[in-house]
Amino acid sequence: MPPRRPNLPALPDGLWRVMLGTTCVVLAFSLLNPVLAVRLQMGGTSSTAIGLFATLPFLSVALLVPLVPRLFARIGVGQAYRLGLLLELIACLGYLLTDDYRAWCALGLVAGLGAAAAWNATEALIAHNVPATHRGRLTGMYQALLGAGMAIGPMLPALLGLSPQAANGLAAAGLALGLALTLAPSVARLKAMHDDHVPMGLMAAWRFRPALAWAAVVGGVFEVGLGAITTAYGSQIGLDLGRATSIAGALGLGSFALQYPIGWLADHLPPRRLFAAGAGLLVLSALAFVEAAEHPALLWVCAGLWGGVGGALYTLSMIRVAHDFADSSALAGTSAMIAGYTVGGALGPIVSGWVFDHLGVGGQGMWLAALAFSLLLMQTRPATPGSATTG
Repeated sequence: MPPRRPNLPALPDGLWRVMLGTTCVVLAFSLLNPVLAVRLQMGGTSSTAIGLFATLPFLSVALLVPLVPRLFARIGVGQAYRLGLLLELIACLGYLLTDDYRAWCALGLVAGLGAAAAWNATEALIAHNVPATHRGRLTGMYQALLGAGMAIGPMLPALLGLSPQAANGLAAAGLALGLALTLAPSVARLKAMHDDHVPMGLMAAWRFRPALAWAAVVGGVFEVGLGAITTAYGSQIGLDLGRATSIAGALGLGSFALQYPIGWLADHLPPRRLFAAGAGLLVLSALAFVEAAEHPALLWVCAGLWGGVGGALYTLSMIRVAHDFADSSALAGTSAMIAGYTVGGALGPIVSGWVFDHLGVGGQGMWLAALAFSLLLMQTRPATPGSATTG
């Protein structure tokens, strides 16, 4: 067992390994995706096509999420996690072997299959194994680790002077390290649901907490759905590889900075207030982005807010899942939120790519503002039994 963390409950050793392994995965993901977007942009690929490529892993995750509980029941959550990391590693190595766009799209789908297994496993394990008294803080700490990975990854090409191919190789090494960390027997012994849990399907979970699912969609658009396409826009306006990918780094830095504070606040304040405040900040930042063509510094400022607040919405959704699904299945709840988040991650790049191609930076700011405003309206209307604000 690892040494007891200050002010945190003792947790299974395997859970810490999974959390650290997933941090390595996110670090590799955040390093790789902006670099791939720049490679495509430099090769003459349109913003719409880049957005489509960035969408495919999230589409793959969303399609597989309903099947994840069956996979976990058949081979175990630990084995499913390891299989997911292996598929992501195979896809990452594939990008080194070819520049063919169609092959990259196929590899993106493979990476999404792996992410579906690993992502669902990690979130369900945290929700199931963390005591209610520390859910906000420990979930926030874990999300802060992921935010650190998201912040550091895109900065590495500039910091280390990496070529795109070298950055790709480093991402593969990060995925291999994450897989190695979770080969310990303690990971295979982890559980993600009670033996006598009440079965619940994905649609039932969405109907049970629809506002939580919508908050996850919005969080997915802003935290992970805008990194690649905004990086490509930076390259389009003349930024070099290091400065363009640093925009995605600002997204990760914002996510890192807000995750533990939002977790602490979730243990002390009503969730309705936190969801509404986050939606309001996203509306303001999206409107500010309209001026990014005249003031390029807004690219980094808005990206930082999108990563921080988008990540906070997802973290708040997962914290509420652990409370609201405590008597049924944490796996059902986390799967529903992940599905919503991946829908957002898929919508973000494909819609943004089309908007950039046809309406420019002004149109991008306006559609993001409308999306965030829809969440704000949902959180400011009277609460209902199925809302995200219950509990």
